[in-house]
Amino acid sequence: MNATQSKSKPRLPAGVYGITAEKFSLGRTNLEVARDMIEGGVKIIQYREKRPYKSHRQMFDECRQIRAMTRAAGVLFIVNDYVDIAMLCEADGVHVGQDDLPVPEVRRLIGPHKLIGLSTHRPEQAQEAKTLGADYIGVGPIFATQTKEDVVAPVGLTYLEYVVRHVPLPLAAIGGIKAHNIEEVVRRGAKTVCMLTEIVGAVDIAGRVRELSGKMGLRD
Repeated sequence: MNATQSKSKPRLPAGVYGITAEKFSLGRTNLEVARDMIEGGVKIIQYREKRPYKSHRQMFDECRQIRAMTRAAGVLFIVNDYVDIAMLCEADGVHVGQDDLPVPEVRRLIGPHKLIGLSTHRPEQAQEAKTLGADYIGVGPIFATQTKEDVVAPVGLTYLEYVVRHVPLPLAAIGGIKAHNIEEVVRRGAKTVCMLTEIVGAVDIAGRVRELSGKMGLRD
């Protein structure tokens, strides 16, 4: 039985954590991108879209279809921000930021068997995450990134090293991570690595995921 079929809470797997964004996907739809990510062996897909680029209805319809794809492939499926959509499409969890709904309130909505990821940018946020009830934390942005309009300054590899040593939660490194620097991120302790433009902006998405997995030292 794979993680998406189990009634117990899934664990954050090691490997490539892909994030959708049609804005950067060379004209391909989120469904096409998700299909190619799965073909390449991605371990997690996070659906991330923002209004007004997509209506709430469009996002729900896409998530419902991606949920079916990821369930069939045994790939973890996370929805960014939209707790209602995550619940309706039976996603494996929700990822929220520091300015989104508080983790305890998200837990009240989604129950005990779904994952909650929380973005963190400073040591005190990482330390607080476990108390709040987060199951894993996003650590970043490690390097400079332009994929978010409200992006914070890069936190660098030092913050990643701090979390690896001092915070007893699974983590996903994120922010400006590319094929040329992913090995350095892994050497600093990251086992799960989030990437957006490096994957969705690739001509061959499946091939890029396989390349990145190889650089992480992972083979199917």
